[in-house]
Amino acid sequence: MTETSQAVLLVLGLASLVMAVTALARRLPVPTPILQVAAGLLVGLIRGAAVPELNPDLVFFVFLPPVLWAAAYFTSLREFHANLRPIGLLAIGLVIATTGAVAVATHALLPGLPWAVAVVIGAIVSPPDAVAAEAIIKRLPVPRRVVVILEGESLVNDASALVLYRTALLAAVTGHFSLGETVVRFFIDSAVGVLVGLLAAWLVVAIARRVNDSVALALVTILAPYSAWIGGELLHVSSVLACVAGGLYLRQHFSTVVSPLTRINGLAVWNLLIFVLSGLIFVLLGIQFGDLVQDTPLPILLRTGRVALLVSMLVIVVRLIWVPLATILPRWASARIRQRDPMPSPKGVALIAWTSMRGIVSLAAALAIPAVLADGTAFPFRTEILIITLGVILVTLVLQGLTLAPLIRRLRFTHDPTPEIERQHARREALRGGRERLEDLADEAWVPQEDVAMLREEFQRRAELVTAAASAQDGLEASRRLRAEVLRAERRAMVRLRDEGAISDEVLQELERELDVEAIRLGAGEEP
Repeated sequence: MTETSQAVLLVLGLASLVMAVTALARRLPVPTPILQVAAGLLVGLIRGAAVPELNPDLVFFVFLPPVLWAAAYFTSLREFHANLRPIGLLAIGLVIATTGAVAVATHALLPGLPWAVAVVIGAIVSPPDAVAAEAIIKRLPVPRRVVVILEGESLVNDASALVLYRTALLAAVTGHFSLGETVVRFFIDSAVGVLVGLLAAWLVVAIARRVNDSVALALVTILAPYSAWIGGELLHVSSVLACVAGGLYLRQHFSTVVSPLTRINGLAVWNLLIFVLSGLIFVLLGIQFGDLVQDTPLPILLRTGRVALLVSMLVIVVRLIWVPLATILPRWASARIRQRDPMPSPKGVALIAWTSMRGIVSLAAALAIPAVLADGTAFPFRTEILIITLGVILVTLVLQGLTLAPLIRRLRFTHDPTPEIERQHARREALRGGRERLEDLADEAWVPQEDVAMLREEFQRRAELVTAAASAQDGLEASRRLRAEVLRAERRAMVRLRDEGAISDEVLQELERELDVEAIRLGAGEEP
């Protein structure tokens, strides 16, 4: 069998494993990422299994750009801007604090560890992972602001951690370090990286204004994050912030420049892409851990494993201390902050403090450490760094991932009516705009009057549904369920006609798409 055939079979096997584990996770009270890591670990422990070596360049280039871009695209810019202060305190302040604490601890726990290498370890394990956070909390009943802060932190903290990482790594390899240069580089890298991302997203918008092919535009949106990442790497600036800025910008303009069919098709493509990449990330994490267990002598594994456990507890404790302080101290010091942003719920603060799973960025950074220093000697403690990194990822993912759902149930968050209020307001304004346009066109010669009458009735019916939603949610749900059942009956009738030969598959697909769009509008898009 050729290497190409083996590679194809390997990808198909891993994709099949991701699908099987995901299907199993839906039936178990265990977060999907944890089961995916466990499945990868079992594969990695199989002796003789043809598993690939995880290349850090592959991780940084293949996995991160679309994941970061998609996470930014689905982040509300309004909410992100409104929570910029807590996001910055976590994504920058907490990263620095965690890096410092871990550096001091590992320097004390590992005799002979150089300070620069200790800072490298701290920078590697300091940023919580965007993929891990989203995969754990997206299906849980979490207050919207908590989700926004956690997602915003995960989007930005990689940039600050990687600046610290690269600076400390350069100091470890060459012996050169400058604090002033590090600070200046951080701001320059961040600013230019944002500009690169905005340019990549602007090009996508410009292409979308001129191209009306949904498949081609879906491909363009997939290429965009990779273009932003490559641009950042070529200019030696923050590729992470390039992807974040590009995703945020594109979301603000995409709704007005592409057709509904393009949005539906593009969303389907992106959902599949992120599903596959996210699953592969956690499976590969488990495989890497299994390989490490097999290849590392037991005494080193046990000794360094204890250090990894202590470092894991340390990063958790630092966050548990930092989050309440970062919540209280700014309000204590500034009356303006107290007036503009009252003290949040202690429940939300507790959840943010506990949610800090590490993931693929930390592993890729550890794997990217060179084997030798500038003088040709071996990089000190490289194996120990990898063990510590994988240990922190495993402990935070399992410990916090398994306890998040019970913690959220214990906290008993109250229902936030704001999203529903905004939805009803948007629906009323959309109906008003549609009715006004209908009346503007009603007297045109080309407009069929029977269609005008029908649309007026449709608007009236939809307005009544919006009013019912504002007064009686149970009644609205019953109405939605009734309409969903009717749509399913229509779909079954169309399939029966196709099976009888009365209509072609092309006609079925065209009419089925209309019913699917209506089902999505009703909120029944995931029901067969």
